Amino acid sequence: MAKGLDKHQHRKDELNSFGKNLARRARSHCETCDASGVKLNIFEVAPIPTTPDYDDCILICDTCSEQLNNPKRIDADHWRCLNKSMWSEVAIVQVAAIRMLRLLEEKHEWAADLNEMAYLEPEVEERINKL
Repeated sequence: MAKGLDKHQHRKDELNSFGKNLARRARSHCETCDASGVKLNIFEVAPIPTTPDYDDCILICDTCSEQLNNPKRIDADHWRCLNKSMWSEVAIVQVAAIRMLRLLEEKHEWAADLNEMAYLEPEVEERINKL
């Protein structure tokens, strides 16, 4: 059991080493909802690689983190903010935003409208479909 704990701690340490660069990239705002002045967490966008990779991580607030980790508890109104993050210059932020829009579009017309407007580079679309 200690091996598993050591691996987990090592992974957390590697992810935390991205913290300053992620904070700079995100300008200390949540990369999905743009919240500022709140605690931000490093979130690895699936599929999660064996070794942590900066390009697979986004910096998000507790609200976004809780909802991304518990899709059954999604507050759709919170995600109206995706109209900004779906146009992010950071590919992995686009991936997270479009995945959430696609999850919401069946029940929410605004999400379907946003998803329809999205223009994605082929590599971003490929990553979105990689699950």
